Amino acid sequence: MKHISKKARALFSFAAGRAAGDSDRATPDGLGLRVAVLAGGDSAERPISLASGERVAAAMRRGGHGVESFDPAATDLDAIDWSRFDACFIALHGGAGEDGRIQERLAARGVPFTGSDARASRLALCKSASKERFRQEGVPTLPYVLVHETDSPDEIAHKAAGLAFPLVVKPDGQGSSLGLGLARNARELSAAVTVAAALDPFVLVEPYLAGREFTVALLGRRPLPIVEIVTPGGLFDYEAKYESAMTEHRFESGLSSDTIAQIEQTAIAAAEALGTSGLARVDLIVDRHTRLWVLEVNTVPGMSPHSLAPKAAARAGYDLSALCEWMLEDCLATEVTR
Repeated sequence: MKHISKKARALFSFAAGRAAGDSDRATPDGLGLRVAVLAGGDSAERPISLASGERVAAAMRRGGHGVESFDPAATDLDAIDWSRFDACFIALHGGAGEDGRIQERLAARGVPFTGSDARASRLALCKSASKERFRQEGVPTLPYVLVHETDSPDEIAHKAAGLAFPLVVKPDGQGSSLGLGLARNARELSAAVTVAAALDPFVLVEPYLAGREFTVALLGRRPLPIVEIVTPGGLFDYEAKYESAMTEHRFESGLSSDTIAQIEQTAIAAAEALGTSGLARVDLIVDRHTRLWVLEVNTVPGMSPHSLAPKAAARAGYDLSALCEWMLEDCLATEVTR
């Protein structure tokens, strides 16, 4: 394990004291860390990652930290002198930055990094693996089938025969709702699989559930205010998430306190099932019978202006600098206590 710098240890000790007492104290002068930010990469989510990385770097500089940004698509991570940095902030979405490969490489070098470890990252990015783990742990999730890009339309229809239309189709290992589609019949199903398979050879198919969609950002296992996502078309795809002015994010849901508590507890159970750490975000649907269904868990939530985790954090009183500070303190605590 890498030797944690005295400055990093001092920040961790300060954070522990703050958690036990004065939670409003700012980071003392002289405890600014040297932080490497990883953003960009070569996944389909590169534009969102770059936006996240830019905002994160600016927020941490405002917090008094020294920041240097790296794009893994342009910089060989092995060429970075990691001894110059106290921690690494991962702002990579999709691909190697979210499927555990980057986490494995950083862990091998003893570099403290934000977010989940490699194992939890792999589980969360793979939607079918997440669903299997949810089933094992009793976390409610919709039934599904997995199809492959080489399957014929007849084979796809046969595999999905046990699911009733309409069906949601999505790449098995992709985020930002890229490749997400809705199929109302066999012809649309085959077409939607083709679109999703352009991003991942394996494609997950599950029933479309009419209901209310919510997302819960977690600081470790502490839920931030619940956000309801309201989209005109009823499908929170890439356009609705990042481009549509019609998508609404509501904090006032009108739900009972019991239902809110149930949503929070289910989100925590989903994170526990996958073993996430740091900041994570859990997406759920509440059906017309008030039953909860976990859709997926995101281990590297976006930090762009459209992203939901920073909005939930702001609602709880954390501006982006404070949220990033919490993430740094959390990753250092994980490393120091190993």
